[in-house]
Amino acid sequence: MHQLDWIVLLLTIGGIVLYGSWKGREAKHSLKGFLLADRELPWYHILLSVMATQASAITFLSVPGQAYTDGMRFVQFYLGLPIAMIVLSVTFIPQYYQLKIFTAYQFLEERFDSKTRILTSFLFLIPRALSTGVTIAAPSIILSTLLGWDLTWTNCVTAAVVTFYCIFGGSKTISYTQLLQMGVVLAGMVIAAIYIIQALPQEIGMKESLQLAGKMGKINLIDWKFDINNRYTIWSGIIGGFFLQLSYFGTDQSQVGRYLTGQTANESKKGLLLNGFLKIPMQFFILLVGILVFVFYQFNQAPLFFNKTTELSWNTAKGHEVIDQENKQIFTQKKQTESALIQAISQEETAKIPVLKSQIMDLHEKQVKVKEKAVELLKSQDLKAESQDTNYIFLRFIVDHLPIGLVGFLIAMILLASMGSMASAFGSLTSTVMVDIYQRFINPHASNEHYWWSSKLVTLAWGIFCLVVAQFSVNMGSLIEVVNILGSWFYGTILGVFLCAFYLPKTQGTQVFWAALIAEAFVIYAWKIDLMAFLWLNVLGCVLVVTLAFLFQGISRLSKAKP
Repeated sequence: MHQLDWIVLLLTIGGIVLYGSWKGREAKHSLKGFLLADRELPWYHILLSVMATQASAITFLSVPGQAYTDGMRFVQFYLGLPIAMIVLSVTFIPQYYQLKIFTAYQFLEERFDSKTRILTSFLFLIPRALSTGVTIAAPSIILSTLLGWDLTWTNCVTAAVVTFYCIFGGSKTISYTQLLQMGVVLAGMVIAAIYIIQALPQEIGMKESLQLAGKMGKINLIDWKFDINNRYTIWSGIIGGFFLQLSYFGTDQSQVGRYLTGQTANESKKGLLLNGFLKIPMQFFILLVGILVFVFYQFNQAPLFFNKTTELSWNTAKGHEVIDQENKQIFTQKKQTESALIQAISQEETAKIPVLKSQIMDLHEKQVKVKEKAVELLKSQDLKAESQDTNYIFLRFIVDHLPIGLVGFLIAMILLASMGSMASAFGSLTSTVMVDIYQRFINPHASNEHYWWSSKLVTLAWGIFCLVVAQFSVNMGSLIEVVNILGSWFYGTILGVFLCAFYLPKTQGTQVFWAALIAEAFVIYAWKIDLMAFLWLNVLGCVLVVTLAFLFQGISRLSKAKP
């Protein structure tokens, strides 16, 4: 990177971290101050903090790449979100505020018993700790590959900065930091989109870009086919996505901890409802940026491998020149055909359009086969070949094509997105250990000052643990999918426990406890045998817990009724 990029990067991140730390000093030295920011935050803090928690660096690295390779259909993943936010605002939030709880799992002991609370806490801690490690690793893997940064040191520095300001000011620092982080992130994506459009050929504007992408099957927003093995359809999004989002926002402490900082239940409801209705347009826009990058590379030859490490290996492979030449010829021919298609569309030459579209798709298939040949050549010579490029596409475009200064700003954007999500995760892991385990079972009568200092130590411990996980999070494919798959293993089961608590008033703790254990085992087995697409695992886990708990309740009632 250029010196100016480093200056922009350090000033942007440093300024935001210092501002958040300065505001966090106002929090009281107590568990309430450290974990819930003294419950003093307004709705817009809730909104941006919740969005920053969900929108990690994975979102801004992997999602544009997802659109580049797979089109816009990933947006269906979020279609169940607004419905989930309405349900949460009507049911979960009033109960949480009425009981004045610190974590969602406190509610379960009030409703059931301590073992159900502990089980659900551990079901949360496992995926949250592992996915936080992936969140740390996501930008580090890609930055180290494209910019030559040392992977270990990038992980360490990122984790250390976030751990520092989480320890320093707790939840209030996290919230104020996220407020500015989301501003920078959204500004960065808008700037990137504007620059891409300006960098396209003069005759290609936004309208022409969407027309070309549509003809190539990239504007595939809605898939109405009901297929339980298809990851992204309107049905998996509305049904599976609803269960996942309801569980994530209603029972995952990384989100519950954000909106429990609200001044009142109404402030939390406002923040959550607005998030539900703003998240889909935001995700649509991020995917659209990926589509624009795709269009850009229709007129500017893309690297055969976006991963620079693989590209370096490719440049040393024997015989790579022949494949490079073939790839260049196909690109040139495809570019000419795409220009002809744009012209045919603008002049309404309807007879030409299907013919040109067919030619473009044939050439696209040839490009795919050339890529496969290149991967085979690398593997045949025992050279490193990571063919999964999804996570590298957007950042490689930034590094190769954006002007000096703007590169530093957009890399800062990616790191800030990662830091915002990590901070909420650290806060949630700390609050769950402190409130649901340490304060409840280990040291229930300590002073506020003791809990305040203990929270800082627990945050440090989680920072170290997640850093260790990050070191092993490599070559996982699309990281946005990795995180969501990880969540889908557990979130359905957790949601089922909470739905039993809210909607099955006669169920008891032991019944729900065993229902959750059996359901979780079956969900993991279903994933292992690839029974269904991962979004449906959330539905499976939830339905199994509720059904089994209801069944156990009936069996218990019958056994008591016998003389």
